[in-house]
Formats: sequence, structure tokens, C-alpha cells
Amino acid sequence: MLARHRTARGLRTAALGSPPRRFILMRVAHFSDLHVLALEGVSRSRFLNKRFTGLVNLRLKREHKHRPGHVRAVAREVARAKVDHVVITGDLTNLALEQEFEAVKRLVEEDLGLDAEHVTIVPGNHDLYTRGSMRAQRFTRFFAPYLQSDLPDLAADIALGRFPIVKLRGPLAVIGMSSAVPRPPLVASGELGTKQLEALARILAHDEVKRRTPILALHHPIHNPESRVKTLVEGLVDANDLEDVIGPLRSGLLLHGHLHNRMQRAFPTKAGNLLAVGATSASLHHEDEHRMAGFNLYEFDGAGDLVDVAAHVFDPGAGSFRIDRVPTWD
Repeated sequence: MLARHRTARGLRTAALGSPPRRFILMRVAHFSDLHVLALEGVSRSRFLNKRFTGLVNLRLKREHKHRPGHVRAVAREVARAKVDHVVITGDLTNLALEQEFEAVKRLVEEDLGLDAEHVTIVPGNHDLYTRGSMRAQRFTRFFAPYLQSDLPDLAADIALGRFPIVKLRGPLAVIGMSSAVPRPPLVASGELGTKQLEALARILAHDEVKRRTPILALHHPIHNPESRVKTLVEGLVDANDLEDVIGPLRSGLLLHGHLHNRMQRAFPTKAGNLLAVGATSASLHHEDEHRMAGFNLYEFDGAGDLVDVAAHVFDPGAGSFRIDRVPTWD
């Protein structure tokens, strides 16, 4: 079980007598778990599979908590923030239907309004909700412009396409991975797989990546539940293998979603420490301020060092966002 969170002071030093703030070169926004639902024109036959249990869950509770207006507000606020790059860590859809992918594509193009080279998108388990959605490669077809890699020859061919994707941006190397795999009903675990992990090792050893700060983006967190059974149901089943691959890294970020909770946790490697940061669901309406819809904002200096981590929390009553700390979890 995860420990209860405590609010972190963050990395920004603003108190009297503190060191001057370093020059900010890059600003990266991160949001996740849009869970866009679009059922208009969908045949009933499309629910004669795992989608049936998903639809029942939606009708009972999820559609009352996940609100499309919150997602649009988040995307528009990120656009107003004038960031250098945006990372979206999966679960863009609810049921991996074409109508949902099309709705998300419109939202990214119109509300976020950034060129594909400034956006990294990775899939979540809801984006490969059925084996048919994987065979049809709906995620990769709808978001192909966002999946262009600067190091394509180092990627691996997996069922969904070629991953990891790499975007070399200033002092940063954004590396997008797919942890999404089709699972039986009520199972939401993820897996990177041997081929993708071997490709990640090649990427991390590349000179253009080694001289930059790595930002690894995937849907499932690397920190698994203590229970092996719970890990098999909702965790990242090959997290230990990922830990081995990233062992040589001295610093960097691991960005994820999946838990619908803002959090940051240190992740020690053999050579140093990474910071694992989760974003809440961009559509979630919740009484807990750490779960309420919003996005995270990361600021880096010219050397690629992380200077600040902040949460931008949506206030639906005011129609605005307030800035807060991302809670630290032990």
C-alpha cells in the first residue's frame, strides 16, 4: 500500500535570503487520463466483448466523475501557458472506439493547438481496450504525426507500432513508451515487453540522449503495489526489468498517469535518482484537491536541471486554475 501523501515544498526557492532562481530555458506540461467518451453512432455489437463491463462501469459511476468540459479547460490552459513541450501519458479514450479517438484528436488539434513536434503522446490501457483496437492500431493511426521519432532506427517493432519514440528538444530527451496491452475484463495492468526495453537501452546509450536530461513517459507508474496480485491486475508487470535498463541514469523524470492522483516520488537508480511524477486525470471531478483535474508543469534550466515542479489545479466554479505543489509520496 502507498503511504499517505504529504505536501512538498517543491524545488522553487522564494524565501528571503534564498539563492537566486536559475534561468528557465524549457517548460514542459504534463496531463493524462482524459477518458474521452463518444458513443454516438456506435453499434450495439461493438459492446459484445470487454466493452460491456466497461460500459456498465461508466453507467454506474465513471461518467458522473469524468467531465469533458474539464479536459477542454485543461487543454486550453496549457495552450495559454506557452510551454515548450506537452506530454500526455495515456488513457485518452474510454473504450478505444474510433469516435473517441477522433474526439481526442480534435481536442488536441483545436484546444491544445500545438504542432505535433511539440507534443508527445503515449497510450494507456483504455486506448488498447480490446484486441481488435490493437490489431487495427487505432492509436497509432489517429496520432501518427505525434509519434514521429528523432531516432527511429533505434525503436522496436511491437504490436502497436514502433516504440519508444524520442524527441530531442534543447537540453531534454523526451522518450515515449507504450505500456498498454489488451487485458481481460477488470484487469488494467501494463507491460513494456523485452523488445521495447532492449530498444530503450539502445536509446539511453545514444550520444544525443546521454548529453541530455531524459524524460521517460509511460502510462503505468514504475512504483508497483506491494501485493503481487494487485500488480498483476493494475501495475506494470515488468517494472523490475525497466529498473534494470534505467539503472545507469543519474537524473531525469519518469512521467506517468493511471492512478488519477498527483504525486511525486524519488526513484533511486544504480547511478543516482530519478523523479517519478504522476498526473491526475484531466477529466476527473473530485473533492480531493490532489485528484481534481489539472496538469503538472516542469521547468528546466539551460543545463537540463529540473528547477520546479508545480500542479495547476482546475477550479470549475471559478473556471480558473490555481498553482499548488505536487504532493510527495513516501
